[in-house]
Parts: sequence; structure tokens; C-alpha cells
Amino acid sequence: MKVILLKDVKNIGKAGEVKDVAAGYAQNFLFKKGFAEEATPSNLQKLEEQKEAKKQEAREELEEAKELKEKLEDIEVTIKMKSGEDGRLFGSVSTKQVVEAYKKEHDIKLDRRKLDMPEPLKALGYHKVDIKLHHEVTAVLKIHVVEQ
Repeated sequence: MKVILLKDVKNIGKAGEVKDVAAGYAQNFLFKKGFAEEATPSNLQKLEEQKEAKKQEAREELEEAKELKEKLEDIEVTIKMKSGEDGRLFGSVSTKQVVEAYKKEHDIKLDRRKLDMPEPLKALGYHKVDIKLHHEVTAVLKIHVVEQ
């Protein structure tokens, strides 16, 4: 019996796949637990529509990420920090401060966890930091750390 899996089922397959299983297994376990539905022509059509909607959503997310990348690479943010004589900061600039500066100066909301900053910025001057906007799109943020 052909079924469409609604949830991941161990040793059978992942959600959205069409699988051939024993009729008793389908009737007594998969259908009762809500793990699958019968693969009728209308259900198969509905599955194809859902897959197409997911593809369209993924394309839109990619386009939004590309637009945001263009916008981010055209602007720069300034962060004021106290520093010593040799240009070293008292403290450091963290990912949280970078995200807050973009929100304050340009009204752009970023996720600090996606910033590729292995260690905080500890010196005055211009810095470039990568941010992963999408699994295919990475932008470069320009940060200018100045003395307060």
C-alpha cells in the first residue's frame, strides 16, 4: 500500500516521502498514529502543491538575503569606545554591540549568532566582519570603532 508520510518514521522514511508499506502496518499503526495518509491522487496533488510552496518560500528568502547583503555592504556603522594611548580599547566590542549599533543607526535587525567574529574587537579603527544571512549568502559588515 502506498502512503505519504506526514512525519519522520524510523526505518521507513522522512516526512513528505511516498513509501510502499504493508497494508496492515499502514492501517494499524501509521494511520492511527497520524504518521501517514493514503497516497490517493488528491493527496499526491496536495503534496506536490506543498513542495512547490516550500520551493517558492526558499527562493523568496534567498532574494531577501541578497537584497539585505547589498544594503549592508553599502553602509558603515560607528561605535564609540573608551581607549588608551596606543589605540587599544578599555574592554572590547562584542557582537551584541555591533547588532545594537546597526539597529540604532540604520534600523536593520541582525542576528548576533550569525556574525563571524571569533573574538571581540579590541582596537580602534576600521574592522570588517562577515555575517551569514543565508546558507548561500554572506555579507561583510563595516565597523568603525572610534574614541569616545
